[in-house]
Amino acid sequence: MSEEDERANLAQRLSRAYSGAVHDVLRGMGVTDTVLPKDIVPLDDTLTLAGPVFTLRGRPTPGADAHQTLLAWTDFLGRAPPGHVVVCEGNDQTRALMGELSAETLQKRGVLGYLTDGGCRDCAFIRRIRFPVFARFRTPRDITGAWAPEAYEVPILIGGVAIATGDYLIADGDGAVIIPGAIAADVVAETERVMGQEDLVRKAILSGVAPQEAYLKYGKF
Repeated sequence: MSEEDERANLAQRLSRAYSGAVHDVLRGMGVTDTVLPKDIVPLDDTLTLAGPVFTLRGRPTPGADAHQTLLAWTDFLGRAPPGHVVVCEGNDQTRALMGELSAETLQKRGVLGYLTDGGCRDCAFIRRIRFPVFARFRTPRDITGAWAPEAYEVPILIGGVAIATGDYLIADGDGAVIIPGAIAADVVAETERVMGQEDLVRKAILSGVAPQEAYLKYGKF
């Protein structure tokens, strides 16, 4: 299996998990500082975003030429690799760092979704095309002449959580969790095992077993 196929397989398996289970597995492995800020929320909490991370960092550029900022943004749209999740450290709490045309472009290019510590606009359209976007807030204010990407595939920091290209992300209605790339395969495998144990506990309780008895039998709740 090629490296690309391995990433795709791991992303697909991760997409069948949920953020709480992944968090619990990481905690059990002694890995902390993996949960992104609670105010980064999905436009559509019925969608799960999971896959390998491609990092983007940008910042405000007061007085910048509008044409130059859009050149930089469209360059980013062409760089974002298929089969990845874009995670953007925007360093900006006033502007939308994702919108309808950009979301549709990324989706058509095979990008799995987008998460930012900034804002989003055109949210109804993005929900209609079912492209997973997680953001801090919504605003009609865009980046033209005011914000631009500055680096790709570099270490970034969001809410004290260190993120690198090659890490994995799972984000759903409960929140977003970063999985260090070096242990991603082990984390996904253990999460699958844990979810299987949870299913056994659930079946036992639904069949009439006392909750504590089920917990003691399977060691999971």
